[in-house]
Amino acid sequence: VLEKTMLGIFSVFNNGRQGFAPRHVHLLSLLVKPCAIALTNALRFRELKNLKERLADDSRYFQEELNRMSGETVVGTGNGLKRVMDMVHQVAPLESPVLLLGETGTGKEVIANAIHNLSLRKEGPFIRVNCGAIAPSLLDSELFGYEKGAFTGAVARKRGRIERAQGGTLFLDEIGELSAGAQVRLLRVLQEREIDRVGGSETIKVNIRVIAATHRNLEKMMAQEQFRADLFFRLRVFPIAIPPLRERKGDIPDLVRHFILKKSREMKRINIPSPSTDAMERLLAYRWPGNIRELENAV
Repeated sequence: VLEKTMLGIFSVFNNGRQGFAPRHVHLLSLLVKPCAIALTNALRFRELKNLKERLADDSRYFQEELNRMSGETVVGTGNGLKRVMDMVHQVAPLESPVLLLGETGTGKEVIANAIHNLSLRKEGPFIRVNCGAIAPSLLDSELFGYEKGAFTGAVARKRGRIERAQGGTLFLDEIGELSAGAQVRLLRVLQEREIDRVGGSETIKVNIRVIAATHRNLEKMMAQEQFRADLFFRLRVFPIAIPPLRERKGDIPDLVRHFILKKSREMKRINIPSPSTDAMERLLAYRWPGNIRELENAV
């Protein structure tokens, strides 16, 4: 015991034929404090080592996220997205969950990033999870993490993406792709603000804000019992519908210039090209079923 804290037990056994003498007890009493101090130092060193590894792991992860998201800008804030951005400014300072609705390629992740950057959590992490891109068998370990030895191949503890979002924002893209089991576990995160790692016995409290997005009709899925009603209403606190590109064609010239500039930087071009009048007319006349993603690919 050191500073009223129980550190462990030092056990001594004999051969069963000889008893312990008072000198043995005295010797052990002299060893108690040095052993306690040595054990405390070892535990603190282990804790510092784990913390260092955790910070290095976080640094690598966040750097990858920043590199992937760099250059993403909300284009059209004064035109086709003005109403959307008004809602973004309204909800960003709050802690409410946000549900982003819109077709594939409309820029839901960019809007989610804007909400995070305008929120009180902007100094915290912004963690993105594409629910449709993770195999159902791996979803639990990716979202909630796992303990060492939880399954074959789990050679070390791993924190999941929910835990990585601590103090920041968790963006769940394509929320409509979640399995029924994952929906139940996500509901617990929203209600109780806690998770359990796979193979773990410790309940971990989480402080995150959830932004979800989908191109699917969740109300229709709810009627067909493919999406939980309680989860739907937990997420649909503040829904924002993002219009498709065909309904905001006035933004196309600005988007084209934005993508040309972005790609020119990537290609290290000194002379920035500009589209001809004929090319711009053709771009404006097209319906863009793939929305902004298709426009970027065309540019």
